[in-house]
Amino acid sequence: MMEGRRRMDAALLVLFLGHLATALEVPLDLLKGLPQPPTITHQSPKDYIIDPRENIVIHCEAKGKPHPSFSWTRDGTHFDIDEDPNVNMRPHSGTLEVDISRERVDQYEGVYQCTARNKHGTAVSNNIVVRQSRSPLWSKERIKPIIVQEGVSLVLECRPPAGLPPPIIFWMDNNFQKLPQNRRVSQSLNGDLYFSNVHREDSRDDYICYARFPHTQTIQQKQPITVRVLNLDAINDTMAAFYNDTDLFSEAPVDERKPTFLIPSGPSSSKMVLRGQVLEIECIAEGLPTPDISWSKVSGDLPARRTFFLNYNKTLRIINVSESDAGDYRCMAKNQIDSVHHTIHVTVKAAPYWIGGAPRNLVLAPGENGVLTCRASGTPKPSIRWFMNGILIENSPGDLSRKVEDDTIIFTDVQIGSSAVYQCNISNDYGYLLSNAFINVLSEPPRVLTVANKVYQVIKNHQALMDCSSFGSPIPKITWFKDSRSSTLDGDPFILHDNGTLEIRVAQTQNSGKYTCVARNILGIYENHVYLEVKEPTRILKQPEYKVVQRGRSVVFECKVKHDTTLIPTMTWLKDDGELPDDERLIVDSDSLTITDVTENDAGVYTCIMNTTLDQDSASAELTVVEATPTPAVVYERPDPPTDLELTDQKKRSVQLTWIPGDEHNSPIQKFLIKYQDSLHHRGHWHNLTEVPGTKTTAHLKLSPYVHYTFRVLALNEVGLSEPSSPSRMYKTDPAAPDENPTGVQGFGTDHNNLVISWKPLSGLQSNGPGLHYKVMWRQQRPGSDWTQVTVANNSKFVVSGTPTFVPYELKVQAINDHGHGPEPATSLGYSGEDLPQTAPENVQAVVINSTLAEVHWDPVSPHSVRGHLRGYKVSYWRKHSDHKHNHETLIFSGNHTHGMLPGLHPFSLYYFHVQVFNGKGDGPPSPTQHFRTPEGVPGPPTSLVVTNTNLDSLTLEWSPPHEHNGHITGYTLRFQPVNNSNELGTTEELALAANETSVTLPNLKYSTRYKFYLNAKTIAGPGPAITQEAVTIVEEGNLQTSHPIARSPPRHPTHKVGPVSPFANLSSSVGEDGALISWEYWGPEKNVYVEYIVDNSESEEWQKELVNGSQNVKLKDLKVGLSYRVRVVANGHHDQPLHFSKELLVTVPAVASRQVDIATQGWFIGLMCAIALLILILLIICFIQRNKGGKYPVKEKEDAHTDPEFQPMKDDDCTFVEYSDNEDHKPLKGSRTPSNGTVKRDDSDDSLVDYGEGGDGQFNEDGSFIGQYSGKSASRDTAEGHESSEAPSPINAMNSLNSFV
Repeated sequence: MMEGRRRMDAALLVLFLGHLATALEVPLDLLKGLPQPPTITHQSPKDYIIDPRENIVIHCEAKGKPHPSFSWTRDGTHFDIDEDPNVNMRPHSGTLEVDISRERVDQYEGVYQCTARNKHGTAVSNNIVVRQSRSPLWSKERIKPIIVQEGVSLVLECRPPAGLPPPIIFWMDNNFQKLPQNRRVSQSLNGDLYFSNVHREDSRDDYICYARFPHTQTIQQKQPITVRVLNLDAINDTMAAFYNDTDLFSEAPVDERKPTFLIPSGPSSSKMVLRGQVLEIECIAEGLPTPDISWSKVSGDLPARRTFFLNYNKTLRIINVSESDAGDYRCMAKNQIDSVHHTIHVTVKAAPYWIGGAPRNLVLAPGENGVLTCRASGTPKPSIRWFMNGILIENSPGDLSRKVEDDTIIFTDVQIGSSAVYQCNISNDYGYLLSNAFINVLSEPPRVLTVANKVYQVIKNHQALMDCSSFGSPIPKITWFKDSRSSTLDGDPFILHDNGTLEIRVAQTQNSGKYTCVARNILGIYENHVYLEVKEPTRILKQPEYKVVQRGRSVVFECKVKHDTTLIPTMTWLKDDGELPDDERLIVDSDSLTITDVTENDAGVYTCIMNTTLDQDSASAELTVVEATPTPAVVYERPDPPTDLELTDQKKRSVQLTWIPGDEHNSPIQKFLIKYQDSLHHRGHWHNLTEVPGTKTTAHLKLSPYVHYTFRVLALNEVGLSEPSSPSRMYKTDPAAPDENPTGVQGFGTDHNNLVISWKPLSGLQSNGPGLHYKVMWRQQRPGSDWTQVTVANNSKFVVSGTPTFVPYELKVQAINDHGHGPEPATSLGYSGEDLPQTAPENVQAVVINSTLAEVHWDPVSPHSVRGHLRGYKVSYWRKHSDHKHNHETLIFSGNHTHGMLPGLHPFSLYYFHVQVFNGKGDGPPSPTQHFRTPEGVPGPPTSLVVTNTNLDSLTLEWSPPHEHNGHITGYTLRFQPVNNSNELGTTEELALAANETSVTLPNLKYSTRYKFYLNAKTIAGPGPAITQEAVTIVEEGNLQTSHPIARSPPRHPTHKVGPVSPFANLSSSVGEDGALISWEYWGPEKNVYVEYIVDNSESEEWQKELVNGSQNVKLKDLKVGLSYRVRVVANGHHDQPLHFSKELLVTVPAVASRQVDIATQGWFIGLMCAIALLILILLIICFIQRNKGGKYPVKEKEDAHTDPEFQPMKDDDCTFVEYSDNEDHKPLKGSRTPSNGTVKRDDSDDSLVDYGEGGDGQFNEDGSFIGQYSGKSASRDTAEGHESSEAPSPINAMNSLNSFV
């Protein structure tokens, strides 16, 4: 029964939705006189906390027609405002103002509700609970100092007084500085300060907890807490002092320990939170070392975007809590010792909340139907109560047009007088919702509220919105027309919104014009006209450019703009995004900014902004100011990559790419290179797309269909290219039919009866869409032939079988994909397969031109007999030898030739030949074999030429006939001439020899002379090339030298036979410190002479080469000491002559080269001798000083002061002087001390060294120092003098001692 009733209700709802009026407010300011029930527009919050120092204001504002009157209830009873002189209601408003100057604030605490009513209904406000803010004082208490052992945990309690609203807690010191908090020390949610373990530095006297009451902006302070952190020994020492007036926490010495939770306690706890509020749960643990806190949700994952970890991970906060956040949350405290867990069970309750929004007002015409829906949810499930005009609907007058169904009121066939305000109250244990919604029954013809003839101006390619705000009951239907009203505007590019607004998403110039908005209902029609003007966009054509200017110069930034002529532009210049300085040096023109006498302060970024009433465009450029002199060093580098790539103006085949240039690094950007990647077809491959000037930061890119584009930009300056920018977001173009057909269409045959049609396939970028395939078409090139076609996919060729041989075909290939056909393809020409030619050339003959050249002629074959593409003709010919063919040669003459030359023939020979035509398939049959004979030619050189029987004045030449006679040999010609040591040739003598001779003896030659011989053969055609040889007549048999002649033959007379003599003689070597000098004599004609050397007995090494450069000696510097080398000299003649070698020479490089050096001339020896002499001189001076200080030197008692004493030679054994003697007695030497100024005191003292010791028995040690003890008179000596006399010897003292004798 109940289920059936619900289904019926659902059916009714569906029925009524077709006539349901949308939420509609009566525009009272525009439509005077229209009735409307009251609507609450503003009210104070449900929980209203007031400041007790200020007057109370409880808001209640409402509208309606007629304007509503207001009344209040307090704590459920009528609140008579007129009886309380402290309460006043604002005029034309329900807002209460309470003067608290004469009354206590708490007298006005309570629950208030406002009622607004007129003759069409009554609206009520929420229950407004008014409470005053409270900030009580902290109770006075004496807090004893806390002594705690280092390493243990500690909790400093705050326990602030309860306030309204609750205070904000924080800890500070006496200087109002926040106490530092970290993983070890932190504040809990209740305000207490927790120490996971205490350190010695935690000792202080000013731990102060502060409570700030935000509503009254007052701060309360707790008494300071003193904390002393001591180790165990210090605690014992101070126990007596603090025992009577302190709390003493003493425990055993603290070691490392596992974590335990300070809060919450136990293994688990629970927490309840309301939906939409903030969940905060915390875990604070103690332990040593300080434990780390981590969080997890046992029954799922933490909501990533709504979860925050605070207080060093000790507090978990989840904002905007929903039912899905309920469950078990686990916090884990962990240190190096162990870990511990705590589980917090979170339940989520919900105060009532709307589903789909609060009920909406209804404006209905008489006879219409409507529905008021009050749909909400909550945990636990809330209850719903309906009120009409503030009275329970059950207690309200009955209405047959009204039916209440749980959260819905259904109105059927409403009539005038059914207007009322309905209240929906939804509540559960955690709150309530109260909403007013009226039903207003009106009968009004349509009215358009939008201003008539309004002009809308938009920029081209931007959105255009034209309003048609209307009112009527029933709600009017809106239609739009343009210009001639030929049709309604309800399709592309127009979009009609429910509120009557007409939208054009991308306005174009042709969209300009007059638009008519028509509003109609059953009571009438109303029209309104508006106008749309589509303007051209404002664009900066020439942007300001980057400038580097020397101080004191002028600079001009240009900014040329194009804009719609009907719009008034305004040019504005900015510097560093701020206004330009008020400086007369900055001159602003219509399209430029000039700065004269530039200073360092002018450096920055300048931006020109062109504004119109509809749009704007801007561009920026940087000004860098440098010193005029000297020019500072500027570092030029590659630019930084562009950033912030953005795609705009997206269309099917184009998109606009914008970017921000990177740092130019003192070198202006010349251009930007734009590359793209097709992730659909060629992922990972970047291709060049286009490039734009360096002054632009946008590019309009033409795109291909069916491509997944990703773009990146590179900047180029004079230094080079930047790194690529980060890729843009992907832009996918829609598929389309192909724009082009395959290229390279051709037809050919692989067999004589087929046709292969091939083409270059389209790339993935060219395919424009999926399902790419090809339509292949062909027909014979003759009138009346029909096209044949097939479809080919995934291939680039098609084979047509059964075709005639070599027939022309017309071919076409068209690209097709799933979205359509490509354009009409072009026609190509191809041929079916070829076959071998059928006929041979005729009338073949040869014409001999000379002994090595002949010309062959033939008649061409008929084209149809070729049966293919005529490639040319082949002439095969061969030389007849002993009636056998060999050495066949073939010459190819491409194209349609009828003759050809045969070069390189042998003279005096018989040749045979034939001719064939050939095509792409192969050769045709040969023509009948013909022959011709070449005439005689000159012979080749004699095969060999050998010198034998060399004597003092004669020698014999022997030779062999030429290998190539090239005719009949008629004789030989011998020429010879002498060659001197300078390779100069003498007079040539010539001798004619018979054809049957093979040797000749030449008498009467000069002895010991070198000769060069030339021998050639002759035919009737003339003499052939000569063979040459050289030889030397012999002085005596013992001096016979051998060489390597050019043409060798076995010796016939070993006793007398000799080859040509070597051109080298007197080969010698000389080994020195810097290498081995190789010398020789040479009289050969060859200019290319070099020396070769190799380590003796070396098998693996190669000969090393040292060039000579025309001299007859060379120094080998790279020889290693201790090795022997084989050395030879080589002469290199012409390529047809062998090398000439000298005899080999053995050169040994000694391990240590001996040399005699005059040591007396060496610099090091001279320096050493000087040093020794100087050292001896110094030793002599030192010995003399020591002798002077410690010995007895008898002299005359009264010696002339101007007479130099005579020095005796020193003894060699003890470095002492020979004793000086004269006729006087031996007396002490006077004036033996030297003053510090270097002068000698002669008369100041009569003392001697004898007075200080034992007379002449004073002794010196080995280094010459005095070893006697001072006594007697020395004790009374002046201290300074004693110091002076006991000084160690020095060069200055030594010189002063010498001066005393001068």
